[in-house]
Amino acid sequence: MKPFLIKLALNNIILEDEFKQAVQEFKTIEIIGELDQKKADLTVFELESESDLDRIQSYIKHTEDTEVFLLSGNSDPQVLIKAIRMGVNEFLTLPLKPEGVKESVRRFLDRQKKRKRTSETSGQIISVVGSKGGVGTTTIAVNLAVSMAQAGKELSVALLDMNILFGEIPMLLNISPKYHWGDIIKNMDRLDDFFLSNILSEHSSGVHVLPSPRYLNNQPVPPPSAMDTLLDLMTARYDYIIVDLGQSLNETALKILQRSEQIEIVTIQSLPCLSNTNRLIKSFVDFGDINKGKINVVLNRYLKKGMVTLANAQEGVGKTISWIVPNDYTTTMSAINSGKPLYQVSPRSQIVECFNDYVEKNLLPHEKKEKKKWKWF
Repeated sequence: MKPFLIKLALNNIILEDEFKQAVQEFKTIEIIGELDQKKADLTVFELESESDLDRIQSYIKHTEDTEVFLLSGNSDPQVLIKAIRMGVNEFLTLPLKPEGVKESVRRFLDRQKKRKRTSETSGQIISVVGSKGGVGTTTIAVNLAVSMAQAGKELSVALLDMNILFGEIPMLLNISPKYHWGDIIKNMDRLDDFFLSNILSEHSSGVHVLPSPRYLNNQPVPPPSAMDTLLDLMTARYDYIIVDLGQSLNETALKILQRSEQIEIVTIQSLPCLSNTNRLIKSFVDFGDINKGKINVVLNRYLKKGMVTLANAQEGVGKTISWIVPNDYTTTMSAINSGKPLYQVSPRSQIVECFNDYVEKNLLPHEKKEKKKWKWF
């Protein structure tokens, strides 16, 4: 990976050495001098007097895609406000505190990585749909998201609950979110990356959750146009967005399905469920203008000795079953009742290995597979 270049435009050699010492642990940056002709990702200036602001402002105006840090012994709020209005990204007061420098550089690296990911590719949307109620759609969505987040620390994963009434994701993860997607719909004029980051709740697994409303309260159904805006922001921010659609098949759900890279239809060894799955696939293709190739069938709670065999199930849905999830009632119910993901309840169980295997083989791109490192092993 090409390092991020930090140019030090400092007259004080001691200050330059202090900055270098503070950031020496970061392996993804390279420090260059002020006279170096290479384009920097970040330039660090020292503000010795207010007259320096004009020079720095001119630099910002004529330099594209380069962040600016300002080091200054002047902590006057008016100077700080003027620097921020000019476009300075970080303002560090002197004398330098190593931890403060590190935190600022970490934020810089986070911004650069997000910008790089957005410019190269957008995040993938994976929708999970139930063939009927009670087939385990939310359990699949939650544990799929958690498995993806745990597959490698470099992956960012969001989980969006589109069950219109009383979504269960917070209960399955034992979290108490302050906000839900209803707050976004009511504040579409404020929706940006900063607003979104404050709305989502982070689970200990690393998954960021946007739940549905817990109460009716005349919550509006998000229109397709609003979902487009929301998904644009989320795909720019996250590598993967897992959407629990439940049994929602309205216009908004169709918009999400059309934008999804993969659609996971959850069914069980039940003739009515298998028949519904068959109809759903045909409906998505015929009326939703969705490519059949991105539709996967998930056979949940699979029993080898069930009355409906695997061959019967595949014949019933009219499509090869992509993912078979074993029936582990004890582990699954323990996870649900304790508000924990499956891996936290039984990390070496067959059902957890089943999720890990499916994520590795079917959802992660090749370069991610090579970096895969399951955190609980």
